[in-house]
Amino acid sequence: MSETTTGGTTRTPEIKMATGLIQSLRQDLFTDAFAYRPLAPAGPGGSFARLLPQGMRHRWIWRRHAAVVALALFVMVLAGASDLGYVSDAFRFGIGLVAALPVLMTLVRPIAAFWAAIGMTLVGSVMGGWSATWPWSPGTFVSYIAVMVLVTLRTGPRVAAWMWAITVGFGLSASIFFTQRYGMGAGQPAMFVASAFALVVAASIKIRRRAMAEVTAQQEVTAVERDRRTLLEERTTIARELHDVVAHHMSVVAIQAEAAPYRVKNPPPELEAAFVTIRENAVAALTELRRVLGVVRSADYEAPDAPQPTLASLDGLLANVREAGLDVDKTVTGAVRELPQGVELSAYRIIQEALSNTLRHAPGAAAAVEVSYVLGGLGIRVVNEAATGTARPSSGAGHGITGMRERVAMLEGEMTAGPTAEGGYEVAVFLPVAARTLPETEPAGGRG
Repeated sequence: MSETTTGGTTRTPEIKMATGLIQSLRQDLFTDAFAYRPLAPAGPGGSFARLLPQGMRHRWIWRRHAAVVALALFVMVLAGASDLGYVSDAFRFGIGLVAALPVLMTLVRPIAAFWAAIGMTLVGSVMGGWSATWPWSPGTFVSYIAVMVLVTLRTGPRVAAWMWAITVGFGLSASIFFTQRYGMGAGQPAMFVASAFALVVAASIKIRRRAMAEVTAQQEVTAVERDRRTLLEERTTIARELHDVVAHHMSVVAIQAEAAPYRVKNPPPELEAAFVTIRENAVAALTELRRVLGVVRSADYEAPDAPQPTLASLDGLLANVREAGLDVDKTVTGAVRELPQGVELSAYRIIQEALSNTLRHAPGAAAAVEVSYVLGGLGIRVVNEAATGTARPSSGAGHGITGMRERVAMLEGEMTAGPTAEGGYEVAVFLPVAARTLPETEPAGGRG
C-alpha cells in the first residue's frame, strides 16, 4: 500500500519511514545543536544534605556540576598520562585539555559536546600518533563514552541511539579509508561494545527519571483534585444538614403564623393580614430553599427522621466512642445555654470528627473534650495523647481537618490544629455567637 501526495508522487511506507528517520536525526542532532542549554541545579538532596555542615547545604544543589567537572579533570589526567612517547609536558597538557573540553561542554551545550567529542577524537588521534587503538587513545576513549553518557542523561534514549549509530559509522568509515595502511584498530570494537552498554544504562536511568517525574506530577494533580473533591463533598454535607435545620425552623414559623390568629379573640383584620403574609413568605422561602439546596442532595439521600444532633447529644457520642475503646473525658465550663442550632450542630460534628481522628490515628490514646460557654460564643478543645499499645494507626486520607475548617469558616470562627509537645494532637475551635438583646418595646422588669 502506498500514499499519493498532492503532486502525484507515490510515497511507499519505506520512503515514509526513511524520511521520518532523517527528520528525527535532523531534529535531535542538527537543529539548534549549539543552543545554550545549561544544566539545571539538582534538588535539595533529602536526608543526606541534612548531614552536611550548614555552610555546604546551600551548595549541595550544584553536586551534578561538580561531578562533571571532576570527571573532566580525570579525563584530562588520563589523556595526558597516556603513552605518547617522548613529548613535552605542554604537549601532554594540550592532549588532556582537548579530551576534557567536550566533557565540560555537556554542562551548557550537550548536543554540541557530542560533535566536539568526534572532533576531539580526530585531533587526539593526530596529536597522539597512530596506534593499534586508533582512532581512540585511552584518554579520548573514556572522554568519548563519558560525553555520550552525559548527553543521554540530558536528552533521552532516541538521541543515544543516534549517537551510537554515528559512532559506529565514524569508526567503520575510518577503517575503510585507512585499512590498507593501518588496518582496523582494536579500539573500535571495544568502543562499539562499551558505548552500547553505557548508553543502555544511561537511557534506562533517563527513562526511569522521566517516569518518576510523571508519577510525581500526577500524584500532585491527584492530591489537588482529591482535596478539591473532599472540600466539595464536605460543603455538600454541611448544606444538607443546614437545609434540614433551616427547613425545620421555617416550617415552625409557617405553622405558628397560621395558628396565631386563632389564639386571639376577634383579631383585627390588619393582624390577620400580617400573619397571612408571614405564613406566605415562610412557605415561599421554604420552597425556594428546598429547590436551591435540592441540587446538592444525592439521589439516595434521605432526610433524617430524628432532629440534627446538638451539644445536648454529646454524652451519647462520648458513650459510643468509649465503647469503641477510646478513654475520653468531658469538661464543661461557663453557663450552659441554648445556642443557635447551626452552631450546636457544627460544634457536635467538630467534636465527633476530632474523636474519630483520635480512634483512627492514635489507637490506645486517651482524649479530653472541653466545651466552654463564654460571653462571645463557644469554645471547643479536643486533645489526645500519643498513640500507645501495639495497634497500628489507620492510614486515613486526612480530610477530617478540612471538614472542620469548613464548618468553622462558615460560622466565621477560628480554629487551630496541630501536634502537641507530648506527641499527641490538639484541635481548638472558637465559634462566635451574637448576644441576644431584649425588645425595646417592653422594660426589662415587665409591665407594672
